[in-house]
Amino acid sequence: MGNSLEQYITGWKPSALVETDVLTSEVSGWLADLLAADRVAPPGVLPPSWHWVYFTDWPHYEGLAADGHPHAGHFQPPIPERRRMWAGGSITSHGDLILDEEVERTGTVLSAVPKSGRSGEMALISVQYEFRQRGELRLTEVQNHVYRSGADDAPARTWPPRPQTPVETDAGWRHDIATDEIRLFRMSAITGNSHRIHYDRRYATEVEGYPDLVVHGPLLAQHLATLALRHDPSLRLEQFDYRVQAPVFVGDAVSAIGRPNGDSAELQVISAPDRVHVAATATYHRSS
Repeated sequence: MGNSLEQYITGWKPSALVETDVLTSEVSGWLADLLAADRVAPPGVLPPSWHWVYFTDWPHYEGLAADGHPHAGHFQPPIPERRRMWAGGSITSHGDLILDEEVERTGTVLSAVPKSGRSGEMALISVQYEFRQRGELRLTEVQNHVYRSGADDAPARTWPPRPQTPVETDAGWRHDIATDEIRLFRMSAITGNSHRIHYDRRYATEVEGYPDLVVHGPLLAQHLATLALRHDPSLRLEQFDYRVQAPVFVGDAVSAIGRPNGDSAELQVISAPDRVHVAATATYHRSS
């Protein structure tokens, strides 16, 4: 790549974006079915991280790039031939998000930083979102995305053997994650995500160099954020920090595990032999 990514993001400061949506119970039910996680929150309350299936964009087909992502977006940096990866983030809950009510979301860019690594040059973009209901701040989120430009100059990637059986673990919390094609399709559908790595096997393998379809990073993170509620629905998530470390591919045997320690827990999506795909920490308090 001839030009440094720094030149494209220096001085790039998009304005704050304010949007509204209604947290419909129907959409929440779609995600509960996808996660196999019914009854993990009090009636009428949206579990933290489930807000990712709202504020869905559906750009015109003509506005999509070859990879399925939109050519333009308010918080997409002006990098040519962008390739995006969800790298992680954090969620802070200040109060319950109530279902079937309108919520206001305000987004702002926190930082845009060029970085270099073994796989080449990249730009790390952090966007903060604040969610308000009835004029009160209910949730703050930071999303971190990595952007590259065009094809990687690095050598072709090699991948470890695909995990075929669930890993053995002594973790106190555990949920084996199903990673079939139908779930990937439904996750893409309910989030309006047309990135081809999640449904177009030929594109994923021949263009982006993956061994198979890629499981959505947010889907894996949602399994972790929901994990404690499977074991004790009275636990209320207050803080959730996560980082995507390695991709998961369709059909891989992976598990969400948690090691609780009082009002906190260390959480991971893992596969044999002890490969960590997503790592997270969480703090809770017990609702009355």
